[in-house]
Amino acid sequence: MLTHGWPKLLKFFASGDISFPDPLGIGTIPSLALTVLAEVGCSILIILGLGTRFASFALAFTMSVAAFIVHSGDPFKKMELSLLFLVSYIFLLVTGPGKYSVDRFLKS
Repeated sequence: MLTHGWPKLLKFFASGDISFPDPLGIGTIPSLALTVLAEVGCSILIILGLGTRFASFALAFTMSVAAFIVHSGDPFKKMELSLLFLVSYIFLLVTGPGKYSVDRFLKS
């Protein structure tokens, strides 16, 4: 997910007008900021195994919006990647962190 979030992060800090979908009606800048936070920040949290369930929920929500709102009128091939990510994040949300995650060490 970092490879999808990094260009959005660069777009956020680039000069000029920002064009980004506003599927939830909260504004272009907040939509981009929350997407970058989820795709970059929460991906890093999952890699570290820190706050895995929270990060998985945020990413699953982001992928749900991408698949079912942003790409709703597009062909399946366009929304397929969002759905694949959604399934993997739901799986992480249900199963939780792994045996060697930071979450597990903090719990002990």
